Amino acid sequence: MLPNFAYVRPETLQEALRHLGSEGTRIHAGGTDFLGCLRDGVFGADRVVSLSALDFLRGVEKEGEGLRIGALTAITDVARDPAIRKSYAALARGALEVASPQLRHQGTLGGNLCQKPRCWYYRGEFDCLRKGGRLCFAFKGENQFHCILGGKSCYIVHPSDTAPALVAFDASVRIAGPGGERTVPVERFHVPPAEDPRRETVLEKDEILTHVVLPPRAPGLRSSYRKVRARKSWDFAVAGVALAIQFDGDRVKQGRVVLSGAAPVPWRSEAAENELAGRVLNTETASRAASAAVADARPLEHNRYKVALFRGMIEEELLKLAAGD
Repeated sequence: MLPNFAYVRPETLQEALRHLGSEGTRIHAGGTDFLGCLRDGVFGADRVVSLSALDFLRGVEKEGEGLRIGALTAITDVARDPAIRKSYAALARGALEVASPQLRHQGTLGGNLCQKPRCWYYRGEFDCLRKGGRLCFAFKGENQFHCILGGKSCYIVHPSDTAPALVAFDASVRIAGPGGERTVPVERFHVPPAEDPRRETVLEKDEILTHVVLPPRAPGLRSSYRKVRARKSWDFAVAGVALAIQFDGDRVKQGRVVLSGAAPVPWRSEAAENELAGRVLNTETASRAASAAVADARPLEHNRYKVALFRGMIEEELLKLAAGD
């Protein structure tokens, strides 16, 4: 049963910000998971602040040599945008892998970055650590889809397909609050359980994510996003990887390797990146980088298969980029 709540639809950002701050206030954007969270008791709401009238938060625009994407831009529009497809292929592919066509039409980029975890203990009737309880039930429970990296105290996996690609491109988010605007790298936007197991992002209660900013595309950059899931039609990543590799001739100048379905936050593997830098991307290099990406994995009882899955997937995707696919 849904709780009773007040609903407001402000027409300016300043008006929207004035409604925020209290514990029971929730922001409504695309809303593809909002009612489900209310119905399942993931969170409550005394007041719902709709952002649907803030049209300036929609669309993709040039900003210098890079791009600025409004947080209310539909996932479908991110996947289809010609500039994103041309220069930031991993993001276009990640957006295309989100959920189903219907949800991509309704869901927003900002919502995809800020969504709640899909852990069945968190979503179920369990007083888990993330909901204020004392322990994570996944640690010794049914954990076949849970994390293998970064899972101290809480073993969720971050559900976003766009966030890993944005981290790979060194993108940032703009956040508006009562004190003005601040900019945060997407790599620092999500909060790991070791810092606070009850938060997903650095957003404060009185702040709104307004835009995502992509830096200029580096020369020689190739990128991709690969997702493995249990159901092909619609499912979250069992394992995924976003790659943004800058080539200088046949050698890797620098690159980023960011995993999805592996950790409570989009997981950047600097160990894998170090194995790539300065080397020709051949079978040996790809194998070394893929092994480095999972060298620190700490799988749970039922998800050990993920280690080999990630290793093989990363190696294959690196070799595809090397071939220019």
